[in-house]
Amino acid sequence: MENRKEDIKQLYKAFIDAWNKQDAQAFAGLATDDCTMVGFDGSQMFGKAEVEASISQIFANHKTATYVAIIRGVKFLTDDAAVLNSVVGMVPPGATDINPNVNAIQLLTAKHYDDIWLIATFQNTPAAFHGRPQLSEELTKELRNELSKI
Repeated sequence: MENRKEDIKQLYKAFIDAWNKQDAQAFAGLATDDCTMVGFDGSQMFGKAEVEASISQIFANHKTATYVAIIRGVKFLTDDAAVLNSVVGMVPPGATDINPNVNAIQLLTAKHYDDIWLIATFQNTPAAFHGRPQLSEELTKELRNELSKI
């Protein structure tokens, strides 16, 4: 079981790495043909081709922030499906620190196909913590600690 959890974690790390390298083809290549992705702003993408086209457009028009990620856990739904929960901070282009206003919670559902794991769903939700500023401060501190290790 631990090896399979590590496979899911590696899939997520490759996904984050593809974003950080602004590699839309690698980013989309980690997804299923019929995936569903929800971006930070609520935009939705359906299918690998749409993900690649949308992310390519973003990368062509913006220097995106770099993600700093912490995996919270992996839970198996079946032998061939798992959910990964993580938190992320974003370091804006040219900056050296996380922008706490855009911390987020990420959920990824992975599906096992022909000896590989692929992303079936992904959701990136702002970690607003309305009315609970201490939670935002704690998360930012934790993400800054992770950033210091990089």
